[in-house]
Amino acid sequence: MHKILVCFLAVAAANAPLPILAQDVASITPTRIVIAPAQSALARTIKASLSAAYTANGRGTAAYAEAQKLYFLYGERYFEPIWLSEQANGQVVFSPAAQQILDLFARAESEGLNPADYLTPDLQLPATGGDPAAMAALETAFSAATLRYATHIYTGRVAPRSVDANLDIEPKTLDAGALLVELAASKDPAKVLAKLEPTHPEFLALKAALAKFSDNATDRPAPIPTGVVLKAGMTDERLPLIRQRLGLVADASLVYDQGVVQAVKDFQQGLGLEPDGVAGPATVAALNGGNAATREQIIANMERWRWMPRELGNFHVLVNIPEFRLSINRNGAETYTTRVVVGTVKNQTPVFSDNIRHIVVNPYWNVPSSIVKGEIAPKTWRNPGYIDAQNMDLIYNGDVVSPWQVNWSAVGNTFPFKVRQRPGPSNALGQIKFLFPNKHDVYLHDTPSKALFSRSQRALSHGCVRVQNPMEFADALMANETKISRASLEAMFGSSERWVNPEQQIPVHLSYFTLRPQADGNLQSYGDIYGHDTKLIQALGLSPAALPQPVMAETIADVGP
Repeated sequence: MHKILVCFLAVAAANAPLPILAQDVASITPTRIVIAPAQSALARTIKASLSAAYTANGRGTAAYAEAQKLYFLYGERYFEPIWLSEQANGQVVFSPAAQQILDLFARAESEGLNPADYLTPDLQLPATGGDPAAMAALETAFSAATLRYATHIYTGRVAPRSVDANLDIEPKTLDAGALLVELAASKDPAKVLAKLEPTHPEFLALKAALAKFSDNATDRPAPIPTGVVLKAGMTDERLPLIRQRLGLVADASLVYDQGVVQAVKDFQQGLGLEPDGVAGPATVAALNGGNAATREQIIANMERWRWMPRELGNFHVLVNIPEFRLSINRNGAETYTTRVVVGTVKNQTPVFSDNIRHIVVNPYWNVPSSIVKGEIAPKTWRNPGYIDAQNMDLIYNGDVVSPWQVNWSAVGNTFPFKVRQRPGPSNALGQIKFLFPNKHDVYLHDTPSKALFSRSQRALSHGCVRVQNPMEFADALMANETKISRASLEAMFGSSERWVNPEQQIPVHLSYFTLRPQADGNLQSYGDIYGHDTKLIQALGLSPAALPQPVMAETIADVGP
């Protein structure tokens, strides 16, 4: 039964109206909502209007949730108006609090929002009162617009998973009723709403960059679009822009010649990138820099900060996927950083937050079924010796079986085995992994493929995050632990898997920011390797015309996670 059952409760309070208990039968725990009876014509009309909106929308929709919040909120205050009053001459006016909020709606662009989402046609004041239905509609429309604005600045305009399933972020919840009551009672509702926006310095720096964007738009260079990875001898329409950005003599040639290759190598060397002369997404993003960032990209990155947890944790790990970098942060200051390898475009590293709970030394690698089916099974059918050569085990019904004892002709096209790789120097997880159990089965780990960290484009894994200096990272990560250190973990190296459980869980955030403010106030741009910028900008209703398209990553170099 998906109905709201309303039960009357006896209340022993002098002259108090009879409250009502609203209980959602579909939930386990009843939700108590006090609904006071309407006592004026306007209040009764507001109640009827809200009730109609409540029941007209399908359960589970955004409109249903919004109408439900408003019904319960107004029910607690006898359905009397919050934002309107009728003067003696019959003129209807907005309250001082409502006027301040209207001013915020008008300035919504400074928050990266769209004023038209809040200054809707149904917020027009009537010339005179006397029509309870019109006033009730205006009152509830204003509350709905206020809640919409508050939700947008608090948790974002777009649900992350609606953009991409790999944006596995649970939107924050807002106590709408308490907020509207606080706003109505406040002499400074703008200050109340301002407390809802993210307080992280990077969000505030992006907001400041957005405010200054129009001032220097004429000086902003045209961005170099991403595209195929450029190597010596290739032709590409971006070459004139690349030459210009490198300070080379203007040339209309579309050939990626040795002069450009050497200039790219010098540029990469100066940034600490591998000076290979190959212009991939990371190099193109670095050439663009923050000055080439578009207004849409700034807004998209602000939106992603609204998706982030309100508090990242006084001591936390942040992985920025487009940057191919991991950092440990304490009290807002970066204390450690290292390069990482992330998932390919086909096997993307998901975006979400969790807590590191375990460290595993000498780990087994339990090979995901997708890799078993797509890569290991075909190789094993052709050569059963592949399993032993890769230091792997076949598991059937919980037992290890030898590939040489399997009748592969009888197995046919099925592969009824699980596969794990034993601890050792060739293990795809290296010597250590850092676990934060999650439905994606991704984690941070070591790798024997050290050469990959020298590449500027490091979207090369099956989805997990490979750490360049895992033992340095482990040492920095265990800074708050009295019984765990790099030395104690290294003392466990061997052939047996060992689990270590820190006393404190450590927040870890797998994030996706293509623009990051630097210490000098400039923005640093990173490649949109998964295309999340493009999709989010479209979902926000912004023009994607100036956005470069994502580029496919290089072919994965090994079988690791």
